[in-house]
Amino acid sequence: MRGIRQGIALVLLAWLPGLGHAAAPTVAAASDLQFALHEVADRFTDETGQALRLNFGSSGNFRRQIAQGAPFELYLSADEAYVEALHAEGHTVDAGVRYAVGRLVWMQPAGRDDLPSEAAPLAAVEAAVASLQAGEGRPRIALANPEHAPYGVAAQQALEHAGLWHEMQPLKVLGENVSQAAQFALGGDARGGLVAYSLALAPSLAARSDYVLIPEEWHAPLHQRMALVKGAGDTARAFYAYLQEDEARQILADYGFSVPTEAPTP
Repeated sequence: MRGIRQGIALVLLAWLPGLGHAAAPTVAAASDLQFALHEVADRFTDETGQALRLNFGSSGNFRRQIAQGAPFELYLSADEAYVEALHAEGHTVDAGVRYAVGRLVWMQPAGRDDLPSEAAPLAAVEAAVASLQAGEGRPRIALANPEHAPYGVAAQQALEHAGLWHEMQPLKVLGENVSQAAQFALGGDARGGLVAYSLALAPSLAARSDYVLIPEEWHAPLHQRMALVKGAGDTARAFYAYLQEDEARQILADYGFSVPTEAPTP
């Protein structure tokens, strides 16, 4: 009996309000935020003492998981349409707020002397297609999967704009998300890839890569939106507010995001 009573006491300590330590909330975040959001979250934890669990992946996959009841408390999407859809279905507290606008880059392994120019940022893809057609090789072109990754959609749109989408199909290698696509772009058999500007600026990747920006008008804007999932606790709500403050917004800007000038949510 004594052992049973001790077990019940432990359960109560874990679950009753005000007793024990509440589990850190899980944040579902687009993978283009992998480095920037870690920096923001570390700053938040240092200032508040509140811990977070960051989970990075493709925005489309997270949208589906949240709709199915996954226990996320805050969702940061690289495509605001996913947040708007979840709000329409009743899964979020409100319509959320746009927190950033992303950019697309061509990224390739560092040290090569053939980085495309700003005037022709997809020249490397053209050269890869020419090499394939001449039977001289099959250099891989990496991008995120357009079926569920917003940066994959933007990459497809940019390639379509340049008239290269259909010709480069035998060369493409798809990442589950844009972070994985960036790793593929720097692999041994890759010519490069179309990935998020924020990843190209991350110190661990910047040391290994070169990049050139893709013109914004070559693809639909990468409007990124976040929202609290229904049932979100105090820590998630505090982090949501913190992400709209100047300190957090400056970190996002340092990683190449354009930061909308919207007033913080109360």
